[in-house]
Amino acid sequence: MNAFNQHPDQAFRVRELHELLGMPTDDPAMNVTRSRLGRLTRHGFLTQPGRGRYQKRT
Repeated sequence: MNAFNQHPDQAFRVRELHELLGMPTDDPAMNVTRSRLGRLTRHGFLTQPGRGRYQKRT
């Protein structure tokens, strides 16, 4: 959530988030993040302005 708080108007792809945070960009790690972002979207913390993009809800 820190990356979204620091860049509230920017929509991120999972790979971009991993690169920004210095996390590994292999498929298993990104699938875990994708799942967590989906959960945050369902709970209303994030929005999904396009397929595969996540943004902080305003």
